[in-house]
Amino acid sequence: QVQLVESGGGLVQPGGSLRLSCAASGIRFRIYTVGWYRQAPGKQREWVATITYGDFTNYAAPVKGRFTISRDNAENTVYLQMNSMKPEDTAVYYCNARSADEDYWGQGTQVTVSS
Repeated sequence: QVQLVESGGGLVQPGGSLRLSCAASGIRFRIYTVGWYRQAPGKQREWVATITYGDFTNYAAPVKGRFTISRDNAENTVYLQMNSMKPEDTAVYYCNARSADEDYWGQGTQVTVSS
């Protein structure tokens, strides 16, 4: 059974940092393209960042330069380091792993940026 479990969310002040983790079981994470997505209240889910099978990374414009996606193959975990956070980063953050014929989602972790 495949499971993706996000953690690391919470409340942070504007300008602060958080690191989200996405731990996988049942799959070898390193052969998947892994992405982070987020969904704010009343809005559609949006793409945040991706790390490919070849470790190429890509970021959505609103987070570029502030967020960093990385993976630890030994831990079978993907991270999202979030710096210089803004209130508009408030959302539930989801991890996604996909290959040519598989697509898995985690249950999400809440991130709130507020003073």
